[in-house]
Amino acid sequence: MKIVIPDDYQDIVHRLACFSMIRHHEVTRYREPARNLDEAVERLRDADVAVAIRERGEFPREVIERLPKLRLIALVGRSSRMIDFGACTEHGIMVSTGVSNSPDSPAELTVALMLAARRNIALEAERMKRGDWPCTLSHRLRGSTLGIYSLGAIGKLVAQAGAGLGMNVLVWGRENSLSAARAAGYATAASENELFEKSDILSLHVRLSRDTAGIVGSDDLARMKPTALLVNTARAELIAPGALYDALRKGRPGYAAVDVYEKEPVMNGDYPLLNLPNALCVPHLGWAEWENFELYFTEAFEQIVAFEKGGKLRLANPDVKPRAA
Repeated sequence: MKIVIPDDYQDIVHRLACFSMIRHHEVTRYREPARNLDEAVERLRDADVAVAIRERGEFPREVIERLPKLRLIALVGRSSRMIDFGACTEHGIMVSTGVSNSPDSPAELTVALMLAARRNIALEAERMKRGDWPCTLSHRLRGSTLGIYSLGAIGKLVAQAGAGLGMNVLVWGRENSLSAARAAGYATAASENELFEKSDILSLHVRLSRDTAGIVGSDDLARMKPTALLVNTARAELIAPGALYDALRKGRPGYAAVDVYEKEPVMNGDYPLLNLPNALCVPHLGWAEWENFELYFTEAFEQIVAFEKGGKLRLANPDVKPRAA
């Protein structure tokens, strides 16, 4: 079979142990994203199987309709908002999914960003390389207030880490988050406003949906302390467009650390926050570590093996009538 793996940003998939499951096929990998839909179609034109790496690659209707040979999209992960599932179903393309959801990696990165931003690690490490004098005093975490917006699987791990470092955890979210917070012995905010006003570090862990897009606006950010840090390892679209950039320029909050962007990957430094001295940006590293990749890609490649052997698949579009080879 011809298998295409777009958007292998780290140029790493072929080095995973689980790659041995599909190595005997004709596998083509692309590191850089397609520049446009025509290039995406050209890359996928002869593929029997495409491997969709979470939300990196786009599979809109305009692409799906131009891929007469494609029979399976093996999704790395459990879901993707970048795939037009309706179009896949109409054209007989199966979309298989993973089952795992590992909160450990994004939680660890969230804590790492908290520490790096509060202790000015990136700034001072770079100055030391240049031979410059240190120029900052940092903020300790112990005794400060860690705001958690939505206490889900990732939020719980971040809250546990913060509490372990002596931080006072303050939670806001839906009733299930507030109930979980009380059960864990954390304080709960009386309102969303209070969460933004009292947090020294505010970490977003809200699931993105139509209802939550833009849930954090300019007024919310303006309530934060000038010494506060906003951390977003969830989804960029949770914050209203342009609101964080404007807020950081105005000084409330004083700092931000982000791992997610509206359009990824960010290339050639083309993102407004990268021009601000009080923003720490990393390129969506939350899930990008060896154990996670082995876990998620193993599940995707197992589906390709099952497809090859005519076995049953975990389908995101179970009503599809598979197209013939």
